[in-house]
Amino acid sequence: MRSAATTVAQFLRELPADRRTAISKVRAVIRKNLPKGYVERMCQGMISYVVPHRLYPAGYHAKPEVPLPFAYLTSEKGHMSLHFMPIYLDPPLERWLRQQFQIHGKKADMGKSCIRFKSLDDLPLEVIGEAVARVPVAAYITKYEDALAVRKPREKSAG
Repeated sequence: MRSAATTVAQFLRELPADRRTAISKVRAVIRKNLPKGYVERMCQGMISYVVPHRLYPAGYHAKPEVPLPFAYLTSEKGHMSLHFMPIYLDPPLERWLRQQFQIHGKKADMGKSCIRFKSLDDLPLEVIGEAVARVPVAAYITKYEDALAVRKPREKSAG
C-alpha cells in the first residue's frame, strides 16, 4: 500500500501506532548509519534513500527523472519492508546479510532486494545499520553501473 504522503512526517502520521514505532526505529538506524551523500525523501509512496541527481545526474535507468534508489522503507498490507537495493547488486553483501540474520537468531524473509518484517523482533537492527554503513555512495554507483553494463549487451543480443 503506497502512501500519497509528500513528507516523511506525514507518512509516519498515517501509520497505525505499532507500525509507526517500528518504521521509526528502522528509520533511525538507517539515518544513523547512512553514508554521506545519500538523501532521505519520499518517493513512490515510501520513505526513500537515494543518490541525488547532483551526485548522479543520470538517475535511475528506467526513470532518469528519479534519483538512483538506495533503499526504501514502507508499510505494506501484511508486513513492513526495507527494500535495500545493494543486496540485489552485490551477492557477497546479500550472503553476509543472510548469515548475520542467522547468527542473530532471526529468519531472513527476503526477496531480491526486499527484507520483509512483521515486527521489530524480526530484524537484527544492528545488522541493518552495519549493512547500510557498508555501502558508500561511490561504491554503490560503481556496482550499479557495472550491473547496467552487463545488462545492456544482453538486451542488444535479445533484440
